[in-house]
Amino acid sequence: MKAVKAVDAADGGPPAAPRADTFVEPDRRPPGIPSPARLRPPSMRLSTRIALAVGILVPLLVIAAGSLVVRWVTADVTHRQDVTLRQRADRLAPDARALLRAVENDRENAVRARETKLFDGALDVGVRVELPGGPVAAGPQPPPDVALPENRRSGPVTVRSGGKAWRVITRPLGATRSGAPATLRVFQPTAETEARTALLRRRVFVVALFAVPISALAGLVVAGTTTRSLRALRRRAAAIEPDDRERPDVHVPSGVAEVDELGRTLADVLGRYDVQTARTRDALDTARAFAATVDHELRGPLTGMRTDLDVLVGYPDLAAHERVEVLADLTAGHERILSLLASLRALAQGDLADAQPFERVDLVELAHEAAHDARIRRPGAEVEVVGSGEVRVDGLRPGLRLVVDNLIGNALVHGRDPHGPTPIRVVVEAVPDGARIRVDDAGPGIPVDRRAAVFERFRRGPDSPGAGLGLTLVAQQVELHRGRVTVADPPEGVGTRVEVVLPLRHPAADAAGDDGIRHDWLTREPGAVATAE
Repeated sequence: MKAVKAVDAADGGPPAAPRADTFVEPDRRPPGIPSPARLRPPSMRLSTRIALAVGILVPLLVIAAGSLVVRWVTADVTHRQDVTLRQRADRLAPDARALLRAVENDRENAVRARETKLFDGALDVGVRVELPGGPVAAGPQPPPDVALPENRRSGPVTVRSGGKAWRVITRPLGATRSGAPATLRVFQPTAETEARTALLRRRVFVVALFAVPISALAGLVVAGTTTRSLRALRRRAAAIEPDDRERPDVHVPSGVAEVDELGRTLADVLGRYDVQTARTRDALDTARAFAATVDHELRGPLTGMRTDLDVLVGYPDLAAHERVEVLADLTAGHERILSLLASLRALAQGDLADAQPFERVDLVELAHEAAHDARIRRPGAEVEVVGSGEVRVDGLRPGLRLVVDNLIGNALVHGRDPHGPTPIRVVVEAVPDGARIRVDDAGPGIPVDRRAAVFERFRRGPDSPGAGLGLTLVAQQVELHRGRVTVADPPEGVGTRVEVVLPLRHPAADAAGDDGIRHDWLTREPGAVATAE
């Protein structure tokens, strides 16, 4: 398929059409229906949301609370007014009955005297005595045509007329001689109560108006204070660089529980991200180092093999014994390349290993298996394993097997005796600080000044057939298992003793993923990983 350059609308051309090999899901929405992304409201800052919420909620609460207070105050004032009306009605009822008797007895002077006493006792309330001959009234009260309660004892009620209102209470005075009912009514205007209620309502409204900007400003201040920690957290997170090995701590306690929880969560996520980034970086470094090392180390063996092949091609009449020597060199070069690649692969795997797949491994069983395989590879080898029961540690079984195999193999190669096989003694035992693997041989030994160097890469003697990575792999695996390896003299003073001590339990890596283990065995020269005694 030919590549067609898409012209972007931003460059002045039409929008780029989708590639022919790209599946684009058709839009099945009816015409005129916008996409969900367009329906989504624009995001708003948290501080603005809090300020708006407070600015709206506080005035509403003020109005609701004020309305409740107004109702309480109105009910309280009305109750006190009703109490006053009842007291006045009870006090005026005897004078009204006396007035009724004076009217029925037709005593004019007594009627005037009773009216005066009745009206004087009314004080600030209105009084109306409904008699058969017509009402006798004085004080503030509604017009006569206003409907009033029936002629029976009842609690205070409100009557209205002409925009005014009165509280009225009715007291029946009994029947007259003619049988017509007589009634006492006491009135009190509600203008003062309504004025106080209206004033209170206005004050509540004014307070609510003032509460809008004040609460909004207060909400903005509180929201700004609350989200300051979030903004600081965002700035710290934005300042993080992927390759920053000295990364500042994003979690700084702010005093706000939710923000602190978010900070801790973000720190944990970044910690896991750092671990994965470090592993990826280590994998890339290991791959590059592996390629560079293979290129460097294979150049010599491949050149030698090419020379041997040229000899075989260029001299077809080569003598039989010379041809056998050339073929032996080719076979040795081939084996050296295979050994080198296997060792480099194991070294790279050790650089990328971690404590995740660790399991309980019995070192005694492992040593017996390694010794058995060594006897098969080298017939006549004398490998003795001393250890009974079980000595279990946390570890990578292939890595620990590699340690024992290389220690035995190194002893078989460098501890050989020209007069016969050299006995190899492997001791596995539990010690106070863990488990110990000790391999002794009776060879020429290693000088003290060279014991630390034997664990470096590609360090081998002039007559060594290997690639110089056997003890390097031992040191790498021992460090991966948080152990230590030492080179010393056996008690007999002849040969070499290599001792490995491993912890029974492997300590877990810390929260940042730093396991304290070197992962650069292929990228740079190791230091003095061993100690000499």
